[in-house]
Amino acid sequence: MSETIPSSSLPPHNLGSSIVALRARAGWIIAFGGLIALLGFLALGSVVLATLVSVYFVGFMIILAGIAEIGIGFHNKTWGGFVLWILLGLIYLGAGVSALMNPLLAAGILTLFLGAFLTASGVMRIILGFQMKAGSAWWLVVLSGVITTLLGMIILAHWPISSIYVLGLFLSLDLMFAGTGWIGLGMALRRHTHS
Repeated sequence: MSETIPSSSLPPHNLGSSIVALRARAGWIIAFGGLIALLGFLALGSVVLATLVSVYFVGFMIILAGIAEIGIGFHNKTWGGFVLWILLGLIYLGAGVSALMNPLLAAGILTLFLGAFLTASGVMRIILGFQMKAGSAWWLVVLSGVITTLLGMIILAHWPISSIYVLGLFLSLDLMFAGTGWIGLGMALRRHTHS
């Protein structure tokens, strides 16, 4: 005796049916985007608190990575591999616990790395832009690199003071842009539903 599963409860088989399924949830997608954007605006109101939230999140992720590394170590069949995986996991655990115990120091270290990364990646983008062929949008790549480099240098120039607010500011902006993107997706789906 076999049960027949109604076709409405089956997962979509192609992109077209996936879009149709998403259209039915356009309102929920818009509401989700609104919530994410609202959280971004709230975080922007207190970038120091948002920075601490960011550091705690990173700290917990590092601890989870350390636990995973230790788990891999216990499943390793060689003694050398076992020791290396366990040591790596313990280093991750130590870094994660340190971040949770001293979030301002961790914010300072993360902000320093962020400023250095932005500066280096901006310089690389400028170099790549000048190496692009004429006729392409090389100047957009160079402009993007200049903006990224300046942003990194501003963060580094104001470090360690910038570590109090930079991570929270980035989290706030990311949430606002992500929320706006979800709202845009939901509105596009709703617009195509009515047309």
